[in-house]
Amino acid sequence: MRNPFARNIGTTGRLVRGGMAVALLVAGALFVQERPFVGAFLLGAGAFVLFEALPGWCALCACGIKTKL
Repeated sequence: MRNPFARNIGTTGRLVRGGMAVALLVAGALFVQERPFVGAFLLGAGAFVLFEALPGWCALCACGIKTKL
């Protein structure tokens, strides 16, 4: 059986996801005081996108959906 977390995106995709992760984490940190639910959602999304960026794995690509990056 194939590893479901095998690398499936290139350097460009990793950089884009890394930038998105930083933006989501910063936005979550800014929102967490005023809107805790929104802040928690943004922080969780940022953590997941960072989890995708570090090993070079994309959840959509793993499900068979083609992405442009």
